[in-house]
Amino acid sequence: MAAEIVSATSGVMNPLLGKLTALLGEEYKKLTGVRKQASFLKDELSAMKALLDKLELMDEPDPLAKDWRDHVREMSYDMENCIDDFIHDLGVGVADAKVGFVRKTAQRLRRLGRRHKIADRIEELKGLALKANERRLRYKIDEYINPASGAVPVDPRVPAIYKEAAGLVGIDGPREEIVNWLTASVRKLNVVSIVGFGGLGKTTLAKQVYDKIRGQGQFGCTAFVSVSQRPDMTSLLSGLELKLGVEESRRAHEVPDIIDRLREHLKNKRYLIVVDDLWDQSAWDTISCVFAEGGNGGIVIVTTRLDDVACGACHDHHGYIYRMKPLVNEDSKRLFFSRVFRSEDACPPQFQEVSAQILKKCGGLPLAIITIASLLGSRQARSRSDWESIKDSLGTNFAAYPTLEGMKNILNLSYLNLPLRLRACFLYLGMYPEDREIMRVDLTRQWVAEGFVSGPDGADLEEVAKSYFNELINRSMIQPGEENMYGEVHSCRVHDLMLDLILSKCTENNFLSAAHGYEEMERMHGGNYKVRRLSLNLSAGGAAIPGLTVPATGLSQVRSYARFGDSKYTPPLCRFKYLRVLVFEFPEYWDITIDLTGIGHLFLLRYLKVSAGGGVDIDLPVEVKGLVHLETLEISCDSVQSFPSDVVCLPNLFRLILPYETGLPEGTRNMKSIRTLNCSGMGESSVEDIKGLGELTTLRELELYTSYGCDLTEDGVDALVSSVGKLRGLKRLRLCCEREGYDDQLESLPDHPLPRIEVLDLTWWQFLRVPQWIGGLRCLQALYLLTVQFSSEDVRVPGMLPSLVHAFFRVVDIPQDKVVVGTGLFPALERVEFTSYKDATEFLRFEAGAMPKLRTLALWFGLGRWGGATPVGIHNLLALQQIDVRVSGIYKETREQCEQLRRDVESAFGDVSRAHPARPTVSVAY
Repeated sequence: MAAEIVSATSGVMNPLLGKLTALLGEEYKKLTGVRKQASFLKDELSAMKALLDKLELMDEPDPLAKDWRDHVREMSYDMENCIDDFIHDLGVGVADAKVGFVRKTAQRLRRLGRRHKIADRIEELKGLALKANERRLRYKIDEYINPASGAVPVDPRVPAIYKEAAGLVGIDGPREEIVNWLTASVRKLNVVSIVGFGGLGKTTLAKQVYDKIRGQGQFGCTAFVSVSQRPDMTSLLSGLELKLGVEESRRAHEVPDIIDRLREHLKNKRYLIVVDDLWDQSAWDTISCVFAEGGNGGIVIVTTRLDDVACGACHDHHGYIYRMKPLVNEDSKRLFFSRVFRSEDACPPQFQEVSAQILKKCGGLPLAIITIASLLGSRQARSRSDWESIKDSLGTNFAAYPTLEGMKNILNLSYLNLPLRLRACFLYLGMYPEDREIMRVDLTRQWVAEGFVSGPDGADLEEVAKSYFNELINRSMIQPGEENMYGEVHSCRVHDLMLDLILSKCTENNFLSAAHGYEEMERMHGGNYKVRRLSLNLSAGGAAIPGLTVPATGLSQVRSYARFGDSKYTPPLCRFKYLRVLVFEFPEYWDITIDLTGIGHLFLLRYLKVSAGGGVDIDLPVEVKGLVHLETLEISCDSVQSFPSDVVCLPNLFRLILPYETGLPEGTRNMKSIRTLNCSGMGESSVEDIKGLGELTTLRELELYTSYGCDLTEDGVDALVSSVGKLRGLKRLRLCCEREGYDDQLESLPDHPLPRIEVLDLTWWQFLRVPQWIGGLRCLQALYLLTVQFSSEDVRVPGMLPSLVHAFFRVVDIPQDKVVVGTGLFPALERVEFTSYKDATEFLRFEAGAMPKLRTLALWFGLGRWGGATPVGIHNLLALQQIDVRVSGIYKETREQCEQLRRDVESAFGDVSRAHPARPTVSVAY
């Protein structure tokens, strides 16, 4: 069956039609009246959906057509809720799927006092559908639809093509200018403000300056923080503490206390801090209190759109203001053509004139150029008329008078050209606060839980969702965040101008409601439409405002609820009847108990993630077996009152992340649908449940840890090794388990274990030598290994793996003989790291033809262990681009000793780089 289109409007229609189809199935054949009504509704709504999809392709629907569309959308939400109530009242669950369901259902219906009420409600829904269709005919809605308007065929591209620093244009000069000013100054505190219009690339430039200065290895404390329009100073400063490595403790959570801790931490240190997206002087007045004026030359970089804020940040420190300028024509062309054709020289002659006109209208703004180029590059039909249409949509005055509205028009054009299947997923990003780094795995699973992702029967919806994410990156609708070891983007950010567009579209389509204050909460519940998705990002200021009451009816229709911020207010979960997605994020260092016992009644819940730090205690329900649809359960916190033991009974649970120090649930072997399991309390787990892991044949990702002081017993180790040997479908395995004494059970796994493994992390499981069975892992892409001994024979075992792209070797004892990486070994490897607290550089030798694709060589050793040598044969690594050297254990040494070591290491590896044919970059850090 072909995949259904899921747009912002039809996103609710598809699940509704699916449930109506289910009511026509064999299980419900004795419910004659219900089946008849369901058949009628399905036919009516299918016809409406076809019209909705056409309306979705229009730039500006006629007001009558738009009103009809909105009415049908809200009606569809209410219809699905009614059917969910009906199915729930029948008691449909796991047991009911057995033989005899129809007879049990009929008996149960006879017992239900609500039978007639349900029948009446379905009859009412039929009446609503008829009225909607009558309005369609009376207002002649079909005549208002022009399917060609705004319809752009799109070529779905996966995997995405990601931007690299080397591909940035027009940035070298500004970066060097700022770096030179900052590094040449001898002031106690150097401040530079980068100021300019939204979309000019201030953050990109600041990040490039930050990376270049940080790479020099002269700063012990570095951090990059985003402020945003509505900064919560407590959360912002707490996040800065975390990034700067301020020692954790049960500490006061008030702003003055955090500032005092940060000042003390930064005192007498060289620090490099970026304050990105600063909007007002008052925020800077608070943040600037952190920066202790020691004698070590700290650096602070500020980005802002506002000239007076830029001046205010620099005023007290006689700082430097860099005013962003639009790209010059040549740089604009390079950026544009590299996005559309991968090269400026590849532009066909018929597109050169219209390209120049498009670039002129973009006014040299990188965000505008990238957005339009990504739109054109993703189109299947690249006719000149298509390009002319895009050019005409850009308006005429933007280049001469760039304004916020003009930029929004450009972004809106890209939204209108999104394929329908991506629109609901794109708008869902409005659930997250401004400047938030959003993890791909969270976002894609939330899309799946909401029903936004569809594919042919049997398709892995998470993989389909990942392709959606990649395509949004590809179209520059979202900005790539961090990359994993394979070069895949696993997080993203949303430009604040794009987020403004998202939220305006969400309001227009009643897709979601976001509140930053209690007044906004009250207003949203007085609107024309019910709240369907709710994001609360409330700042601290008490549990509630006197007189504030949110009606239960205002929350009962919410399908996704995300809660961020420092406010201790959260609506009672008992009000959320139809919730599918629930995300709770609590700040660290709260001394509070959060009552989540109400989740046990959320019978439609599919996704639950709770994140909390130290001091927050989570109170979970005793039973969750009623959550038969739950797919993701992630409780990331330090403390829970108790964890529901019946979680093993959930029939559709695919992903389980257990709280810290919580052992495997009793009856682990019963979780037959589980694909991802993360347990940090293996020392508290019974041997029987550890053995049960071996029966979870659906497992694809497994991460197991022991908590401090609770090591695995010998029987536990035996059970774990036995289970790992049985998990033939695993793709990712991480074992961070301390054990009682040394053992070598894992070295002697049966022949050909883990045939599908792609990531294997055993850095906390010490081996005497590299296990021979690792040489048989033909699908392995990433390996992390800790060994006591290491030799040329040991390196040959993983060296023969055909798919290995990332390797990490931590060695306890340095061998007396050189470890020779021979010709032909590691044919696919792109990054390798050798780590030892002794000298990790003196025992390595690379032969010609070894590691032919290696781009990054990382070496990590302890201070005082370096003998002054570099690995032999680095010049044989012909693809090498980067040499990263890190020195650890720098605590008691003086600054002069550290600086001398850094200079010596830089000099030695600089000589290696200059002798290398590719001149790799050298980075030294400690």
